[in-house]
Amino acid sequence: MDSHDSEVAALRAQVKAKDGEIQRLRQALSHQQALGGVIDAALSSDDVSRYSRQMLLPGFGVQGQKALKSASVLIVGAGGLGCPCAAYLAAAGVGRIGIIDFDAVETSNLHRQILHSEAKVGLSKVDSLVIALRQLNSQPEYVQHCAVLDSSNALDVIGRYRVVVDASDNAATRYLVNDACVRLGRPLVSGSALRWEGQLTVYGHGGGPCYRCLFPQPPPTTTVTNCSEGAWNFLYFLPSSGCHWLHASTGSGENPDWLWRWRQVALRGKLPDCPVCSNPSAEATLQDYAAWCGMGPANKCCGISVLPKELRISCQDLKDRLLRKQPGCLLLDVRPECQFEMCHLPGSINVPFEELDNELSSLEGRIADAAEVVVICRRGNDSQLAVEKLRQAWKQAVKVCDVRGGLEAWTKTVDPSFPSY
Repeated sequence: MDSHDSEVAALRAQVKAKDGEIQRLRQALSHQQALGGVIDAALSSDDVSRYSRQMLLPGFGVQGQKALKSASVLIVGAGGLGCPCAAYLAAAGVGRIGIIDFDAVETSNLHRQILHSEAKVGLSKVDSLVIALRQLNSQPEYVQHCAVLDSSNALDVIGRYRVVVDASDNAATRYLVNDACVRLGRPLVSGSALRWEGQLTVYGHGGGPCYRCLFPQPPPTTTVTNCSEGAWNFLYFLPSSGCHWLHASTGSGENPDWLWRWRQVALRGKLPDCPVCSNPSAEATLQDYAAWCGMGPANKCCGISVLPKELRISCQDLKDRLLRKQPGCLLLDVRPECQFEMCHLPGSINVPFEELDNELSSLEGRIADAAEVVVICRRGNDSQLAVEKLRQAWKQAVKVCDVRGGLEAWTKTVDPSFPSY
């Protein structure tokens, strides 16, 4: 206990010393203003009061604060990455902050996009974010770009800022932002997060590689993931040990991803033949990135089409079958178990797509009395692949079809009260 008390006393002494230093700065500033001058013309008395704690940091000081005040940053994306990024930049006193996003606030955003709120559901994310930022710090200039960032406006928008933060969630925007930053000579800070993982990279700074040097070609659309696969506001966990709280509260077992291991990876050098940074030119035109990547920012969830029309039914067709309680109709939900537990249609059974091969024999017992197997998933993609598997395994033993658009289409066209996630 004595050791604890001494540590507390030492910390209190440090705080008292810092408070004294801040008070001396304020007194010096007041004295200079009384004489008709200021300590530094770039900083006001309010600046010293607000930002004093960070100006006291060794290596930052007054010059660091002046640099922040004169800086300008564009944040691409006002979602799970853009919200905390904007909050910290605004709180730190960055002079001009631009935000570009075309999306609106949804209820499913609120658990991680922490500057949006229930009252702002349906509002533009950019407008919602700026409202919150002005409440946090009214000093910076906030520039709202409620638009899609594309080849027609990227050079103009990005050219107005000194640094760019890529907080987007799709490949087309990442390539677009990278190429525009290279052509304009802007450093690019790129962040990404998925499930329990996050990463941060700086491109085009200090002679380093650009995004295209590392990823010359976009990934196949079938392998692209985004926040709909699951995400958490991972910055929350860093100061609060939230993972341990979550584990203790849910009893969900150990998860190695909750250990928060940090790993620093050295980037390889520039590609000599990189199509962008090997010969940057501000006059060069930007390509159609949505077409090149196979999907754009507005269609992040890519649909596939592998079944003929006769093997697909609409949500209304499924509703009719359920209302008639059509005998011999087996409704098979192939979403992961956690999604099935969140919500499912009455009478459906769950066999996750990844486990389908191992469960074929058990399913054969269920189809003995079935005249039809209707397969459903979240968006109508996995259900098509499942139908192909089942038809190959069962041949013509039973009719198998899937539901176009899956449960998302069910919510839109049949039952708006069914959860959308």
